[in-house]
Amino acid sequence: MTRTIQWNVVAYMICALFVTTIILSFTFTNALWNSQIAGISAPHWLQNKTASSTKSLAPASQVIHLPKSLFQPATVIPKASTVEAVEPIRIIPVPAAPAVVVPKANPLHTYKVTAFYLNVRSMPDASSTILTEVKQGELLQVVSVTESGWLSLKDGGYVHGGYAEEVPQLSQTVSQSTAVPANQVKAAKIEVSTASVTHQTVKKVNAPTAAMDHLPIKKKLVTPLEKLAKPTSKVMSDSGLNKEQIATILKGTKLAGHGLEAAVLAIEDKYGINAFFTIAVMKLESGNGSSRLAQNKNNLFGLNAVTGKNAYKKAFSFATKGESVRKFGQLLSANYVERGYTTIEKVAKKYCPANGRWAGHVRSIMRSDFLKLA
Repeated sequence: MTRTIQWNVVAYMICALFVTTIILSFTFTNALWNSQIAGISAPHWLQNKTASSTKSLAPASQVIHLPKSLFQPATVIPKASTVEAVEPIRIIPVPAAPAVVVPKANPLHTYKVTAFYLNVRSMPDASSTILTEVKQGELLQVVSVTESGWLSLKDGGYVHGGYAEEVPQLSQTVSQSTAVPANQVKAAKIEVSTASVTHQTVKKVNAPTAAMDHLPIKKKLVTPLEKLAKPTSKVMSDSGLNKEQIATILKGTKLAGHGLEAAVLAIEDKYGINAFFTIAVMKLESGNGSSRLAQNKNNLFGLNAVTGKNAYKKAFSFATKGESVRKFGQLLSANYVERGYTTIEKVAKKYCPANGRWAGHVRSIMRSDFLKLA
């Protein structure tokens, strides 16, 4: 009986120890839990264990805020990522470069002045302002031709197409020059002009001596050259010219081959008008016979072609060009010489008052014609 009681006491003690152990474990665990919630440091002998357990429970990338009471849910705030956010690259479309439109250049045409002096006017009208003048043989770059026959120049201004003729070879060279540099264009022009000059030089040098006797008309002239009178400003004077010499002067122009030699000498014999003067005025006013009046109305002196839009309609018409010359002699004698207009300068003031250079042009043509025979 006594031994039974002893074993019972031992059993009770073991049970009490087991219960005490359980209570102590629960108490320590609860104390540790509350210390973490309240921010109270745990006992030193539990800190290392607590730290290790905390690391095992919460990842390093997160911060866990535990509730203040067991009945509040825990709020977990993720830790900010260490990778910085990269702003997306915006692709700005680059507009395509606009197409360069190269204007198509109008082909230029080259014209050669056939008149001794040709006025360049501001508008395609004979009554418009005279900008400047060009001389016989000069080359003009023409952009277009108006319906009335005026040539529009590249550098500005207009000239009448009746006093210039196109040079096809040079026109082709200039039109091609719009697609090549300027230095090459100049070279092309020089080559063309040089080739023509060289060709002429070779012909002169290589011409046989026997053939040279047939080239100049001087051998056939009846009147000796010594009898020619050097032209002066006097309208009433003897020129000393004959038909062959006048034919030489008119050679190469559109005035040749119309029998004008006899008409020119006739008004010199009848009215005393110098033949050099008559020829010079005829060349100047008709553009060497290429003007519209000269071609369509046989009017070589612009007789009655008053300034204005109706100048062509009012101008006199003649059956032949020779009749135009005779009419010029008649009008000049009656309306000029008999009234005191006996010099080129005085005639110019009444004959062509709009052009102050008219007298100088006439004198220049007279000297040029004289030198052809000298």
